[in-house]
Parts: sequence; structure tokens; C-alpha cells
Amino acid sequence: MDPHRGLPVVSLGPPPAESDGVVIVLHGRNAAPANALDLGRSLDRPTWTFLAPTAANRTWYPLTFLAPTEQNEPYLSSALSSVDRLVREVLNDGIRAERIVMMGFSQGACLATEFVYRNPRRYGGLVAFSGGLIGPPGTAWNSSASFRAMPVFLGCSDVDAHVPKVRVNETAQVFDRLHAMVDERIYPGMGHLVIDDEIEAARAILDAIAR
Repeated sequence: MDPHRGLPVVSLGPPPAESDGVVIVLHGRNAAPANALDLGRSLDRPTWTFLAPTAANRTWYPLTFLAPTEQNEPYLSSALSSVDRLVREVLNDGIRAERIVMMGFSQGACLATEFVYRNPRRYGGLVAFSGGLIGPPGTAWNSSASFRAMPVFLGCSDVDAHVPKVRVNETAQVFDRLHAMVDERIYPGMGHLVIDDEIEAARAILDAIAR
């Protein structure tokens, strides 16, 4: 069973070969690629290509990202495969991994983070708005990969109803140990949304690549 396979990818911006780079942006639960592209528009970087894949039934996996991983199967594996196919397509178009930024909000942020962790290479960056690594409390992340100073932005509220602050902290610690350049920002009382300070942090990652 591969529920996300073959679903459309929606794009914003120039063709990848004519762009400063590619952002693969993953929508959240009960959302759609159009919502992901709205996030892309908020970055106001028209020289970048934004690619937003589609989740079946508007969700990448059925339960919380803190559930036992096997309970989110086969949807989680299908979601990771969907992202992997898209990354491979971009690479095959001649875009170097260092010019690919993985981005997502909420469930999409968790998926982006988990994909990067499981498929380690020196991407242009990882931007996770209200998300973190997938797995139940007590999960051990034992990778020995090196992300070679890849920028990682993790932004979240301290009172997010869906993403506990401790998981964002754990995610930051994992990527820091794996030699990423981690920018973790916990915002008091923010709630489950993306604010201007987070958008500016994401823009800075894109601008550094485009130089």
C-alpha cells in the first residue's frame, strides 16, 4: 500500500534550472499543496522554485507524530517515499543538493525533519515550522551521519498543542550532534502558527544559498 504515490506536485516560481534553488515545502494535516505554496509566497523570494507534493486525504500519516511509528504505517513510509522521489527528480534535473531546502509546517515539518534525518546529505537547509523528529517519547536517534554545517531552523511555540517543546529540543540536540548549524527558537505563547520572525529566518537561509 502506497497511498501518496502518484499524487500531483504543485509548483510556484521559475523552472528549477532557471532558479536560485528549490524549496520542497510540505503541507500540514488537513491542508493541501496550495497552503504550502502560500507559505512559499510569504517568503517573497520569486527567483526560487517551490514544489509542494500532495498527501492522500490531506494527511501524511493518521496519528500524532509522537505515536509508535508502526501505528502510522504504511502512510509514513509512503510519505517518506513520496518526498524521496521528488528530491531525486530535482537532483536529476541538475540541481545540487546544496541548493535544495526542505521545509514544512506542522505535520509537514515533522515529515521534512524525519526525511532529512533518514536521508542524510548536505542539503541547502532544513526549515521546520512547528515540528520535530518523528517517534514516541524515548526514541533514540543513533545516526552517525554528518550534515557538514547545514543550516537547520526549528521554530515552535512553548505552548503548542500539537508539538511539545521537549521534542523540538531533542530534535535540535540530534542535528547539533550531527554537525548541522542549528537555529532553535522557542516563542512564548505563540500557538500553532508561523510568525514573521520565522519567515525572516527562512529567508536568510535562502539568501545565503543564492549569493
